[in-house]
Amino acid sequence: MTTTTHSALVVEEVSWEDPDAGALRARQRAEMAERYGTPDSEPGTPPSAADIAVFVVARNPDGTAVGCAGLRAIDSRSGELKRMYVDPASRGTGAAALLLTSLEKWARRQGWTRLLLETGLAQPDAVRFYTRSGYRRIPNFGSYEGLDKSLCYARELGEAPDPASTP
Repeated sequence: MTTTTHSALVVEEVSWEDPDAGALRARQRAEMAERYGTPDSEPGTPPSAADIAVFVVARNPDGTAVGCAGLRAIDSRSGELKRMYVDPASRGTGAAALLLTSLEKWARRQGWTRLLLETGLAQPDAVRFYTRSGYRRIPNFGSYEGLDKSLCYARELGEAPDPASTP
């Protein structure tokens, strides 16, 4: 298990079945349902324990889980960011940047050279965050092709992130 610490936050690898991870994913799905007005906005195969290569949870000093994110392998050199979420009360604390940085480091150790992600028009905050973090808009890929509300991004892991987005 890998643990990364930043300020007062700690990021640790957990299993998909971890209760805190499950609770955070449920809150993420509820927020997406509210933003998009549909109970499930996942256009493709939902992530699961069978296809998530790594899942991490950010915790505050008292151990409360405040954010999560995972990676699904696309092929031997790239992965897709899935279920990135930070509890609204913890946004602006650096948790999202710490989660993303932790996953990028994990991906590099696996020999992955590129990460992709999908977000949407109802998530301008996510678009700003990913753009600041060095992700660039790409044509929609996979199950997101042809979906007008989907926005896809990628980052070559050899690129240095924008210093303003580094935790």
